Amino acid sequence: MVYPVPATLVSCGDKKENYNIITIAWTGTINSDPAMTYVSIRPSRHSHEIIKRTKEFVINLTTKKLAFATDFCGVKSGRNINKFEAMKLTPASAKQVKAPLIKESPVNIECKVTEIKKLGSHDMFIAKVLCIHGDKQYMDSRGRFNLAAAQPIAYSHGKYYQLGKCLGFYGFSVKKK
Repeated sequence: MVYPVPATLVSCGDKKENYNIITIAWTGTINSDPAMTYVSIRPSRHSHEIIKRTKEFVINLTTKKLAFATDFCGVKSGRNINKFEAMKLTPASAKQVKAPLIKESPVNIECKVTEIKKLGSHDMFIAKVLCIHGDKQYMDSRGRFNLAAAQPIAYSHGKYYQLGKCLGFYGFSVKKK
């Protein structure tokens, strides 16, 4: 019952012919230093075999504009369709991995798998974060990423939700007035 969760597009593949996208909600930060993350994927999924072989992937954050593509990439298999072409998404070159970035995503996180844990229904791909890209149009005057302006979405119990209003900041409850 830990909801909502991020709705992300995870891209994988080491050459244009095998690029794929899978929608992943089971993902998150697992360590700060070194920066580490994970994605959990069912072994039956096409992307599972690609990531297991290449040991790399890119987490691409999703937005209101990407909601349709996010759902599509979660219900269609890359074994049968090129999701980049079907959704008119643009694969872009990464700096550290061969897996493509999704150009339309406001944030792309390049990841290198360090461990695969078999957990039951899913395998968890634990990965080191190698590089993060942020779309310059969402950078504020202080050089910080304005996530709200990107209109991110989350997933909860079979539905997608747009995230919105900021309610506070770290430490606001104890800040001196």
